[in-house]
Parts: sequence; structure tokens; C-alpha cells
Amino acid sequence: MKSDHLLKHGSITLIWFWLLAFALIPFGLVTIASFLSHSDSHLIQLPFTLSNYVQLNNIVYLKIFEESFYVAGGCTLLCLVLGYPFAYIIARLQTRFRSLLILLIIIPFWTSSLIRSYAMITLLKPEGLINSTLRWLHIISQPLPLLFNDTAVMIGLVYNLLPFMVLPLLTNIERLDGRLVDAARDLGANRFTTFRKVILPLTLPGILAGCILVFLPAMTIFYIPDLLGGSKTILLGNLIQNQFLVAQNWPLGSAISVIFTLLLIVLLVIYWANMRGRMQEELSA
Repeated sequence: MKSDHLLKHGSITLIWFWLLAFALIPFGLVTIASFLSHSDSHLIQLPFTLSNYVQLNNIVYLKIFEESFYVAGGCTLLCLVLGYPFAYIIARLQTRFRSLLILLIIIPFWTSSLIRSYAMITLLKPEGLINSTLRWLHIISQPLPLLFNDTAVMIGLVYNLLPFMVLPLLTNIERLDGRLVDAARDLGANRFTTFRKVILPLTLPGILAGCILVFLPAMTIFYIPDLLGGSKTILLGNLIQNQFLVAQNWPLGSAISVIFTLLLIVLLVIYWANMRGRMQEELSA
């Protein structure tokens, strides 16, 4: 009994130490740096200032924020449209192929996403597999412009982030009580009504979790726009990278990082509020 007590407190202490050392303290340092000044001779220096946040009101930065939201939102929507049916089919399978399909979802995580992005170049380039196949089938006469544009960036983002949508949905759909679906059909509801009134509301936590896991990385992955977009598409991650590594403006880069972290906190609060509301409804029922 005593050993279990020590193990429990030791595990909690280790988790808090990990969060403190690798999350809270670094974020605190970034927050402090966002209020410091920048000069050509020093990365950060006194005095404290709000000018870094005021600079974000610039039309150039606002345009990058806007484009990042659109690209991340489009990527999230595509992942949801593609991932929901896939997760639902896998969750309802009762055969040995279910484990195989889950394995196929997890396999991409065994390879670096950077390597997978380079692999996409071999597929999308003018002499790549897609254009070569379409020309061999005489569907096209000239190669399609699939690389170094917004389309390539979107394809790369969806390809890399789709598993982050499927796995939360799969976990949530597996817990779905099939008796509720049967009851809705017994009461005369068709497939669409059953999905809209029963399945969709019950799987909303999985949808929200998947959207958060896809939306936030889609805004900050900087190497996919660089590789597949040919540096023509600048997202929030590219902006942060350029401020830290190219412009050497650490205070401004820190300010952008703080704004993004606050966005993350807002999304997590929305998810937590939704989950809490659903738990209260279940307890009251």
C-alpha cells in the first residue's frame, strides 16, 4: 500500500517537473523576451516595451495570420471530411482487417514527416508518379502544376496531419453505444437523421479533439510550405522561424509565439468546456 502511494506521488512529481522544466519555464522566458527590445548587436535587451505586439498590427503580419487561418481551416475541414468516414468504418468493422487498417494509420508516424514531405515531391513534380500516370493513360497532354503552389501545400498538410484527425475520432466512435443508433432506427429515423441527431452529437468530442490536433500544427508547420510551396506560401510557422533564425528578431518572434500559445489555450478551454457540459448532461440524465 505504501509503495503504491509512493509510486503515485512520484509519478505526479515527475510529470509536474517535466511540465515545469520543458513547458512552463520556456514559455515564461519567451513571454519575457516578447516584452524586451531588439538591436543589431543583441538578440534581446532592455528596456521593456510593448512595441513587439504593436508591430503585429502591421498589414503584412495580419495578412499572414489571415492566410494561416484559411489554410489551417481548409486543412482541418478536409481532414474531417476524409477522416470521419474512414474512422467510422474502421470502428464498425468486426473482422481482422480492422487491426490492419489501424496499423496503416499508425505506420506514417514511424517515418519522419520531413521525409514524407520529400516523398510527396516525387509524386507531385512534373515528371512525378501522378503526372506520369495521367499522361500514360492519355488523360492529360501536359503535366499538371501540382508542385510549388497552394495546392501542394494543402496536399502535404492533409497527408501529414490526417492521422491526427482519424485517431481521436476512432477512439470516440468506438465508445458509441450502438443501442442508441438501433433505437433511433426503430423509431423511424432514416440514416441521415440518425447520423445528424444521434451519431454526430455523440462523436462531437472526438471531432473537436481532432480539429484542435490538426488546426494548430497546420498553422505552424514551416517545412511543408518551404518544400512543397517553394517558399511562396508563408504561414505562421514560417513567420516565427524567419524572425528567430533569419531576421534575428527574437522579441518579435517571441511575441508571435505568445499570441499563438494564447490561441491554443482558448481552443483547449473551448474543448474542456464542451466536455464538462457533456459530462454534466450525462450525470443529470
